[in-house]
Amino acid sequence: MVVTTSLDAMRRRPLPRRIALLSIHTSPLDQPGTGDAGGMNVYIVETSRRLAEAGIEVEIFTRATSSSLPPTVETSPGVTVRHVTAGPFEGLLKHDLPGQLCAVTAGVMRAEAARPEGWFDLIHSHYWLSGQVGWLSKERWNVPLVHSMHTMAKVKNRDLARGDQPEPQMRLIGEQQVVEAADRLVANTADEAAELVSLYGADPDRVDVVHPGVDLDAFRPGNRAEARREHRIPADAILLLFVGRIQPLKAPDILIRAAADLVAKDPTLRRRLVVAICGGPSGSGMSQPTALIDLARSLGILDLVRFEPPRDRASLAQWYRAADVVVVPSYSESFGLVAVEAQACGTPVVAASVGGLRTAVDDGVSGILVASHDPGDFADAIARVVTRPGRQASLGIGARMHASAFGWAATSAGLMSSYSAALANAAAGSRHASLGS
Repeated sequence: MVVTTSLDAMRRRPLPRRIALLSIHTSPLDQPGTGDAGGMNVYIVETSRRLAEAGIEVEIFTRATSSSLPPTVETSPGVTVRHVTAGPFEGLLKHDLPGQLCAVTAGVMRAEAARPEGWFDLIHSHYWLSGQVGWLSKERWNVPLVHSMHTMAKVKNRDLARGDQPEPQMRLIGEQQVVEAADRLVANTADEAAELVSLYGADPDRVDVVHPGVDLDAFRPGNRAEARREHRIPADAILLLFVGRIQPLKAPDILIRAAADLVAKDPTLRRRLVVAICGGPSGSGMSQPTALIDLARSLGILDLVRFEPPRDRASLAQWYRAADVVVVPSYSESFGLVAVEAQACGTPVVAASVGGLRTAVDDGVSGILVASHDPGDFADAIARVVTRPGRQASLGIGARMHASAFGWAATSAGLMSSYSAALANAAAGSRHASLGS
């Protein structure tokens, strides 16, 4: 179901006092855009802060990746990040983490055992590795488990990028176990909810659709000329921007190939075209860190491409404002936070018509959805925006309007509604069991 419960309605329903939020493989303290840090990290930071503002204490458990990290960090009032020691601090890749889940679970259990009995009212796990820990913790603490997949192995393997590695069988089995164990599942979009039901056999009555949000104060239209000066972009440039982790799944190579296609079709564009790739290597992309540089060189457009490291929120917003179009060519996206952030800044998006991007982008209104991953098709879509100033301006207005519907306040309200349903169902189950005995 789509969660649209109002705050007034939720005040009449049970809400947790404290929740254990599990983000085992990546920390909300990490900089999004490199390694395993991305939209999920932003999601956790933004929703946790708003849940705390609503009176729910949030303790986030994540694996410690450095001996210098303090045991706990308060990120905002009512939100604490707890670092769990499990395995080596550094050099442990995400695909090695299943071997450390027992150690992680022990650390989570130990932290809870040091508190009075019944300290946590509910667990919310993010990604399947956290779901495995949440499944065991739920049974030990006798509290409901709410789970967010964020990405799903069966979807990624179905839409696998060329040359990328499929997700292992271990993950497929682990995800199935978490789906069956969770009291409620939170899907980012209706498409994801349908995939949970069709691919994993989830009970549709236990699936809640809660759209992720965007910080509409940080990401808003601004002065494009000023943004370009800040990032050393010529005033008359045609700036194509990619933001995200550098890996085959996110497909930044498609943008580079599309840019080469644009220049081949119209050589006059070479004087003005700038392609900015903002992000760091991640996943299978770490094995070939110079792949995009080599590709741009082989296509003869290396002089047009700028590679930028991941940026903080303020700098990233300026990149969005500076761009003529933001390109999101991913093979799979559960939502597509970059697309919404860009649109919130008034910048049109050209994106692959996959998964959550079909929700994040209003095709023909806030951007253009491309039905293939053919660089030529992306080049054509980009040209329809950047070579028609009136069209670009119209899409920019539509982009801002579309993004305004995705505030984090609505996301947090949706999560609280899901939590309420999980608690109410658990209470009803306890009453039924008592009557039965």
